[in-house]
Amino acid sequence: MKKVLVLLATLGAFSGLSQAQEKIPVLSTQELVNVCKLPASPESRSFCVGYTTAIYDTYLATRHPQRTAPSICVKQPAPSRDEVIGEFVKFGQTDQQVSDKPAAGVFLGFLAARFPCARK
Repeated sequence: MKKVLVLLATLGAFSGLSQAQEKIPVLSTQELVNVCKLPASPESRSFCVGYTTAIYDTYLATRHPQRTAPSICVKQPAPSRDEVIGEFVKFGQTDQQVSDKPAAGVFLGFLAARFPCARK
């Protein structure tokens, strides 16, 4: 039994090593802008809404309120999801410096600029 566990651990280590060396493609801002541009197919719209919602939900779920001040503060009533996505598309088309950057980080930066929190 002990030999089996050692073998499995060794295989897992080599598997992890090969995966660590593998380059995993990340969605660029330009790719997300292209998917989110209107008029969008139902598939593109679903992907765009799902991806951008997941980015914001992950921000909400992982931000530790006692350790980190919020950087995104959406006032109510909030604009529609389509309105915010449309503004992001305009932003992504205007600022070519971010086109090759990872979409998730750029989208969070856009949200922080669009929905800044009040300074205390």
